[in-house]
Amino acid sequence: MAGLLSDSERRDWLRLAMSENVGPASFRLLMDRFGSAGRALDALPELSRRGGLSRSIRIYGRDEAERDLDRAAECGARFIGLDEPDYPPLLRHIDQASPLICLKGRADLFGKPAVAVVGTRMASALGRKFARELSLAFGRAGLLVVSGLARGIDTAAHEASLETGTVAVLAGGIDVVYPPENARLHGEIAERGVLLTEMIPGTVPRGNSFPRRNRLISGLSLGVLVVEAALRSGSLITARLAGEQGREVFAVPGSPLDPRCGGTNKLLRDGAALVTGPGDVLDVILDLDRRSRRDLTGFVEPAAIEQEDEPEAALEADLRSRIMALIGSSSVEIDDLIREAQAPAQAVLTVLLELELAGRLERFPSSRVGLTG
Repeated sequence: MAGLLSDSERRDWLRLAMSENVGPASFRLLMDRFGSAGRALDALPELSRRGGLSRSIRIYGRDEAERDLDRAAECGARFIGLDEPDYPPLLRHIDQASPLICLKGRADLFGKPAVAVVGTRMASALGRKFARELSLAFGRAGLLVVSGLARGIDTAAHEASLETGTVAVLAGGIDVVYPPENARLHGEIAERGVLLTEMIPGTVPRGNSFPRRNRLISGLSLGVLVVEAALRSGSLITARLAGEQGREVFAVPGSPLDPRCGGTNKLLRDGAALVTGPGDVLDVILDLDRRSRRDLTGFVEPAAIEQEDEPEAALEADLRSRIMALIGSSSVEIDDLIREAQAPAQAVLTVLLELELAGRLERFPSSRVGLTG
């Protein structure tokens, strides 16, 4: 793992992460290939041109990045890079881990095993009460409670775990209070817990911000507990993402006559662990924590693919079109694509990176890629 970033490196990391079509996976590929964010920024125009972008790629400006860093510092927050010690260890190892997170509060809390408690914004009185009781018990048992600072179940979970440790994952900027009625809770968590987001300061949350936020909630946690959720609920997205990330999924059963329990009952039918009290979660999470600490201690970062002197010269003239044809109209695993393309892995990965930077490729969980449009 790398050490602390210098001020100029942090600025360049932010510029690269915020540049057009640079996602978490392409960020890491660029860093592996070029060794620094500064050199990667210099290479973006040519790489995107080779991928088929007919105009200049939009690169995040130096002044914009400096402004974002200053705004974070002004409100007592800071940007933390993926390889820095204060980056949450569980979050570091998920697919699509954010290159940078903006954090305010006690990073030392990430030393605790974490469980996410989420649910509907339109929670019942009983649902709120049970979320508080569970979160209070989790905190007293030494767990960190993670949620999304939304109305309803999220609010109840945060309030109950303020004393013992809670993390609010935000869909907007670190300085943007949403929902407005949680302004006091937002401030209390900043002082006693952790506020965390991958957005730059000043970002107002929009519809697609919440699924992005949800993958961080599950990624920070060893398990996700859904207390109340309708069949069409963001909490079910969090539960699905938890499953994709190899996290445990728990659900509280509810009346089949209450639409707020339709999603949780479905989770139970689909194999989620049933929860009627804190012990149903604690035993599992504490065991997972012991195993994850052992696994993370032995974790070795994948080695970067060795680069040839002129990798582009080794690409066959028709490799890009062959790869696009192999992907077709659906997504495909990258390992299968490399095998079917009958080309060096480095050459295939280079083409995929170029296509992504040109806006022609989308990445999905489980190392799958698909064409856009």
